Amino acid sequence: MQHSHARRHARLRPALLAHRALLAQKLHNGATTAIILDSGSTDSGPEKLALGCMSAPRDNYVRDLKKLVELSWRFRVPLVFSSAGGDGSDEHVRELMGIVGRLRGWRGMSVDKTLVSERMNANMVTGCGKPVPTLTENTLESTPRVVGQMGPEPILDAMLANPDFNILIAGRAYDPAPYIAFAAFASKTSLKNTASPAAQHLWGGFAHMGKILECGGLCGVPKSNGASATVYQDGTFDVTPLDPDSKCTPISVAAHTLYEKSRPDILYGPGGWLDLADMKTEALEDGRSVRVRGGKFHFLKDEGQPYTVKLEGAEIVGYRAHTMGSFRDPILIGQLDNYLERVKEYAKSQHQSAGGTWELDFHVYGRDKCSDIPPTEVFLIAEALASTQALATSVASTARIAAIHGPYPGQKATSGNLAYGLGGQMQNELGPCAQFSVYHLMQLKEGEERLRFDESSPGLFTQEVAILCASNSAEPAVARNMFADSDKKATNEASHTNGTSAPSIVRSDPKTLGDISKLLRSKNAGPYEITLDVMFDSEAEYQLVKQSNMLTAASMAILFDIKEEDILWNGFFDQALAYKVTIPRLRNGKPMASGGYMENDVHGSQMYIGFMNLALPEDLIQQWNKLQQQ
Repeated sequence: MQHSHARRHARLRPALLAHRALLAQKLHNGATTAIILDSGSTDSGPEKLALGCMSAPRDNYVRDLKKLVELSWRFRVPLVFSSAGGDGSDEHVRELMGIVGRLRGWRGMSVDKTLVSERMNANMVTGCGKPVPTLTENTLESTPRVVGQMGPEPILDAMLANPDFNILIAGRAYDPAPYIAFAAFASKTSLKNTASPAAQHLWGGFAHMGKILECGGLCGVPKSNGASATVYQDGTFDVTPLDPDSKCTPISVAAHTLYEKSRPDILYGPGGWLDLADMKTEALEDGRSVRVRGGKFHFLKDEGQPYTVKLEGAEIVGYRAHTMGSFRDPILIGQLDNYLERVKEYAKSQHQSAGGTWELDFHVYGRDKCSDIPPTEVFLIAEALASTQALATSVASTARIAAIHGPYPGQKATSGNLAYGLGGQMQNELGPCAQFSVYHLMQLKEGEERLRFDESSPGLFTQEVAILCASNSAEPAVARNMFADSDKKATNEASHTNGTSAPSIVRSDPKTLGDISKLLRSKNAGPYEITLDVMFDSEAEYQLVKQSNMLTAASMAILFDIKEEDILWNGFFDQALAYKVTIPRLRNGKPMASGGYMENDVHGSQMYIGFMNLALPEDLIQQWNKLQQQ
């Protein structure tokens, strides 16, 4: 065990050394520097909000915070992170404050549901996106906690009130908010007089920089383990990946605005929107960094509109259980749909007098056609949802019995149909089933978006400040302390383990969109939307596809089997040589939030296959082949 632990430590240590090297470099050139992280997301589903759990086990937070606090102390730079624990609720902010121990912390925002109800009655709460259902009093009442996604204003207020802070832990926040706040803090930028073109470009640069950095090294090629930014007084900024074997390119940086957003040119956030229609990116002489300019942030207050915050919450809709196994008989696999319907009927017949409500459905893996060879094994997960755990477990158990012993036409193997017993379990109790219930915008009154310093303040956000004795550890390093040669060697060796290059593009006789794309992906754009991106390798190839008229709202409606008017956004984004389409997240043809009953891709990252396999028009194939011959 000790040897295994030592090897794991050896793998992690070079990454820490790389971060130390970067901090030493930034401090050496005199730049005001901070370590900033966004730690929240709805990508992993509604459980954190409904059940009060965190994104990772407590031990993982202890492990990572030790490294971050060590860097903060060693180099005397602030450590700032938001959305503590994944959802940023007050209890999770306090939990991480307890882990850190030596801090000055800022408290999160769990919103009083009475306030939400009052704003609902005043028509000041609306769904965050077309697919989001109207919020009702019953739904609000059944939601155990509601958090508000703060903007940069209260974080900036906390920094200004505690200018010598060393660690700031924030509750649920707009992902770029801590980056925006620190840039404004370091540059002494005021929240007053934000309507001028210069102010719009400055705040636009802060917001665009934050949008890129909050996703770590996704802007690098290959994907890096993080990124750094240097911000200038006019809002221009340079971005560089941390991994020395990774580099940013003008296209990779421009493409980042596509990622997990409904549209790439207008990015909405608390208190306004980021306009990237005039964004410009240029490569720098080091071959790894990119300079970015042109973004503009429009504050709602300057447009005469009220400030809005996004509310998030989830409720418990029942209890789940499942059973798992596989079918291998080709006779049964050929008639599986009919057989599983009879499994449902059997479960129904055995629970006619059971109190409560329940549902049963199946995840079936391995039978979708990938080749002309019939599948040799199909994996089944039977998932039950019920009003009690006991009922859900009973339904799952009954489904397992029916799947094992049911008859079917042409049956030859009569001892049992299902291979089961994974992990020594017949069925598994999964506990409460969470479902997103609140994903809405709430209008604020003037000043409520700010930090509350006393009872007379209208701010909805509060702070807690704690000062503990300094550590007895070694003195912090000064900026000129650089690495020994051995440290540099370890850092360079570590870089080779990060990321892989994309497979080469098919250059002749392509058949599908995937054959001609440089990048093609899908991702959540919030819990209620799926967004898909495709990028191309050159301007000529991009224009060829753009002019072919194969990627339109009409063609996407056919591909995804939805009405054209239900497409949330589609269009080309010239700066990234890309096309994007955003659609509602559907389950059984109905809009449904991520997570919850029968979820099988909570991240939304595997929903691009149909898009990838979209057939190319014959004339486009011919023009593509001609282009490759030039």
